[in-house]
Amino acid sequence: MTRPSQKGPTGHKDEPAGFPARRAALRLLDAVLRRGMPLEQALATATRDIALPADRALAHNITAVTLRHLPDLDALIDSATRQALPDDAKARMVLRLALAQALLLQTPHHAVVATALPLVDGGPRKLVHGVLSALLKRDLHLPAPPALPAPVEARWGAAWGETMVAAAREAMAVRPPLDLSLRDAAATAEWAERLGGISLLPGHVRLPAETEVASLPGLGEGAWWVQDLAASLPARLLGAGEGRVMLDLCAAPGGKAMQLVAAGWHVIAVDQSRRRVERLRANLQRTALSAEVVEADLLTWEPSAPVDGILLDAPCSATGIFRRHPDVLHRVGPKQIAEMTEIQATLLDRAAGWLKPGGRIVYATCSLEPSEGEAQVDALLAKRSDMRPRAIAAGVLPAGLAETAPGRVRTLPGQLAETGGLDGFFMALMERS
Repeated sequence: MTRPSQKGPTGHKDEPAGFPARRAALRLLDAVLRRGMPLEQALATATRDIALPADRALAHNITAVTLRHLPDLDALIDSATRQALPDDAKARMVLRLALAQALLLQTPHHAVVATALPLVDGGPRKLVHGVLSALLKRDLHLPAPPALPAPVEARWGAAWGETMVAAAREAMAVRPPLDLSLRDAAATAEWAERLGGISLLPGHVRLPAETEVASLPGLGEGAWWVQDLAASLPARLLGAGEGRVMLDLCAAPGGKAMQLVAAGWHVIAVDQSRRRVERLRANLQRTALSAEVVEADLLTWEPSAPVDGILLDAPCSATGIFRRHPDVLHRVGPKQIAEMTEIQATLLDRAAGWLKPGGRIVYATCSLEPSEGEAQVDALLAKRSDMRPRAIAAGVLPAGLAETAPGRVRTLPGQLAETGGLDGFFMALMERS
């Protein structure tokens, strides 16, 4: 029986079936681990020679699963080699991907071997074949839940304790639910029933992780948009707009801007990325919501007059969204976090000066690093005597969440776990006196 094959992109040799997706997965893993690129950003280039959407999705899935279990996969590889392979060696990269397919995606072993070995043509093919064959002969099982990278566990353990680290491991092990924010909060019960979900707050519906977004009713008419429940909380802290002016800073792709418009604010949405601004405009158009959109750098731009409210969803390390984007745990470290804190401090200080007396600002980051959250607000309040915390109104937060300090909310892995959990976020509501 001959092995199924297909022509490679050069047309010079046959390739085993499924090989292009594995080659793309290797490119993706290299982009994340060696070059520090976000997985989603690297996807288009890595899959440039793949025509079928299903094959592109397979390459993404193989890489994401590998990243979720990377420390445990590395431990298996190290158990089968006399000398540890360098972290960025192609042989280790290929073994990681192959073992992830065999142990986590239930790919048949013969297919794993057939698609792994061509990835190391011209390299240590014999080594990869020997290690892979030896490991696949064992009755292997990866730990459940998976380990996080050791530096991350140490950093989060110091900041939040071992209970949080254990909860983060559990969160990494499962796909998070699908959260929707509704354009019309008054229709929450109707949409929850129609979509077959649950609601944890007015204007919110939660659906199972495996839900196919494109097939849901309401998408075409813009009745809702995808937005993690934690990500929806910063805009909720600001309450009803009643026609007042709100700056939404670092606004794209627009989830919070749409919330604010739906709550009655006149929104000026500012972002410096042209590509992301285009997505923001498209999302506003789909939901039939209207906002002023400005493409500008917040380090040089400023509003023409003081405003009633500001939402600063600051650029950050994004470590809080690790359960959706596991690559962040492998490409973000102290250096990147320190770079982000400098930008955040500058933006927060500038934004606070744009408020009218009595105006309110929410500072938010999707980060689990205290230096990007609590420490930034502490520094602002120490520097500016005209800024003070503002208590969060009753009913704004879902049951099970509460202020961690006046005007502050910190969401952590493990919170609301019984209903699907939350991304990691920090947010603080302040007022200019």
